[in-house]
Amino acid sequence: MVASVPRAVIFDMDGVLVDSYQAHWQSWHFMADELGRGLTEEQFLTTFGRTSREIIAEHWGADALTPAQIADFDQRKEALYRELVDKDFPAMDGARELLQALSQAGFRLAVGSSGPPANVALTVERLGAQAYFHALVNGKDVKRGKPDPEVFLTAAARLGVEPAYCAVVEDAPVGIAAANAAGMTSIALLSTGHTLESVAAAKHVVKSLRELTPERIANWIDQSRA
Repeated sequence: MVASVPRAVIFDMDGVLVDSYQAHWQSWHFMADELGRGLTEEQFLTTFGRTSREIIAEHWGADALTPAQIADFDQRKEALYRELVDKDFPAMDGARELLQALSQAGFRLAVGSSGPPANVALTVERLGAQAYFHALVNGKDVKRGKPDPEVFLTAAARLGVEPAYCAVVEDAPVGIAAANAAGMTSIALLSTGHTLESVAAAKHVVKSLRELTPERIANWIDQSRA
């Protein structure tokens, strides 16, 4: 154990536990063609950390689509994503090892994702990490997406750990903003599509999950509380 009091780590999913950049990019291309309006890679990069339904409503216009149509496109886009990612699951380097080490050190672990339940379930299953997580929070569990802190505060509540004793591993600027707003220790992972400048608001930045250890995360949480 690295702590005498409960500590937790909450993981974003896309770009943190699964290297989902290409699968999401391809599935959004498919939806853009079907909806008759293209999506540039620059626009795609701004979608990180947000729910698909929010992206569809904003990019293609909530006025042009009914709520039922948005929900339908949302489901189809995410189903295509799962089909793509499940063919050759791209686990983030070091993810399995870090989850195991944190669990053995006594951390409580959660996923705090804007993705739908099926995406979260697929990722956790393909990582073989079901036994490590005490809570899985997805985009359906919250009313307000990132940068609102609701997803991370919900995860902390389900874990039974105070926000000040939680660290969040994120790759998206909106997720880092959400972690900071929740009063948690924000750790940015420089995954595909992100730069050091884009995650400058994070309290700590790493280039690989292999840079993280239970001791290092515990020290960072303690420093944030000091």
